Amino acid sequence: RQQNNFKVKVSGVFFLVLVLVALWAPCVLGRQPNFIVILADDVGWGDLGANWAETKETPHLDQLAAEGTRFVDFHSAASTCSPSRASLLTGRLGLRNGVTHNFAISSLGGLPLNETTLAELLREAGYTTGAVGKWHLGHHGHHHPISRGFDYYFGIPYSHDMGCTDSPGYNLPPCPPCPGHGTAASRVARKDCYTEVALPLYENLTIVQQPVELGSLARRYAEEAARFIQRASDSGRPFFLYLALAHMHVPLTPPVPPAPGRGIYGASLGEMDALVGRIKEVADSLGKGSTLLWFTGDNGPWAQKCELAGRLGPFVGAWQRQRGGSSAKQTTWEGGHRVPALVYWPGRVPAGRTSHALLSTLDIFPTLVALAGAALPPNRRLDGLDVSPVLFGWSDVGHKVLLHPNSGAAGKVGELEALRLAQYKAFYTTGGALACDGSTGPAERHHPPLIFNLDRDIQEQQPLDVASREYQAVLPAISRAYAQALQDIAADNVSVADYSQDPAAIPCCNVQHVGCRCHGATQEPHVEKRTPWLCL
Repeated sequence: RQQNNFKVKVSGVFFLVLVLVALWAPCVLGRQPNFIVILADDVGWGDLGANWAETKETPHLDQLAAEGTRFVDFHSAASTCSPSRASLLTGRLGLRNGVTHNFAISSLGGLPLNETTLAELLREAGYTTGAVGKWHLGHHGHHHPISRGFDYYFGIPYSHDMGCTDSPGYNLPPCPPCPGHGTAASRVARKDCYTEVALPLYENLTIVQQPVELGSLARRYAEEAARFIQRASDSGRPFFLYLALAHMHVPLTPPVPPAPGRGIYGASLGEMDALVGRIKEVADSLGKGSTLLWFTGDNGPWAQKCELAGRLGPFVGAWQRQRGGSSAKQTTWEGGHRVPALVYWPGRVPAGRTSHALLSTLDIFPTLVALAGAALPPNRRLDGLDVSPVLFGWSDVGHKVLLHPNSGAAGKVGELEALRLAQYKAFYTTGGALACDGSTGPAERHHPPLIFNLDRDIQEQQPLDVASREYQAVLPAISRAYAQALQDIAADNVSVADYSQDPAAIPCCNVQHVGCRCHGATQEPHVEKRTPWLCL
């Protein structure tokens, strides 16, 4: 009888374990969750009303925060476009994955082909994968998203200010056709003639529009994202959608003229908010609890764009501002890399919760891989963590150490010369990017490093006195963490990106036209009998 009781108890425990696995390990067949990662461009931490009370244009995002978890100490892996995106899709910093600065329209290379992307791993695990929006990780040859693990792609190959358009919005010149004949000097004299290549729009490997109609781009992104979600749902397979928005990068193209007092930026922010709300609605229609939605940004606001730049919130980098230059995008100040972050997964991620865990876009890769029950790539080290326990509310502990690479404002790009250890932020190099007033902050080396206590000084205004007890107490730990991080990277299997350029790599649907204009390229991508232009 005791043996039978023991068997019953063991059976009961085993049954309980199976129940827990069914609930919390989506790798069990049929339980893999869908994933939607929405990456906003140049969005400020203060651009969400849930973060900053002065912001009134984000009711859908604020509702997402109320129904999910808001992360207030969340950071992009770099403070500029290509490195930030490469780190999100690999879980590795630029010194490991090779992407340390932005790619150009004529770049031959991109994210190194020996780096494994999140899309590749999830596709191997049975997922349908789609990317909608900005790519900026190489478009030539096998660097195109279709060759990097995505079954479907719709979007632009780089930032939407890297080429002219007929309806440029704010902060971009138009591209009326230039004269077919005449000297270069005569063309320069024509102020209405813009010789740069027009911005292309891709569906998979086909250019479906060049130049892009920017005014309808947000609507088309929403439509293609919803269409992808519906197709994936109909197939019965789990899906991963990477939605990389054009918002809030310039040029801004609000759908209607801004209301008095709202401004161009506010109107565009409201458009982005509505787009996110629509995607959430589509995801919920599949059944609440089936889809994890993760919203965040690639870096902070582009301050040199003045009224067309976002809100930093309290992260103003006051020490740098006193010396000139911006402390936002392209810098290692908090305003450059602290970004809004929301995770929504009904029944799994607690609603209405605010987390102060130190997290990063680097964590998206290992976390989604774990939740999908997939295996991490061998023979390489990650900088991201599986933060599932933080998402589920079981823990509020993230990174002990977080590294911030130079992103253009000062120091060699990609080098690690700023880091976070608990509440302390250390700078071995500082500098300010181009500011709205035209100033830049000169690069300065700091040995010993500047150290700020962010718990007391979130504005990064006054570094600790090097003679203080607090500074002397924390410096050894910072020095050890910094040295260990550099040693770990030096011992890793690192990649090197090809940054060489060739005009032949520029996407062009009509090489006979000075701006690569395609006749009839204003057609919608799903109109039957359209004429496609293949990317050569």
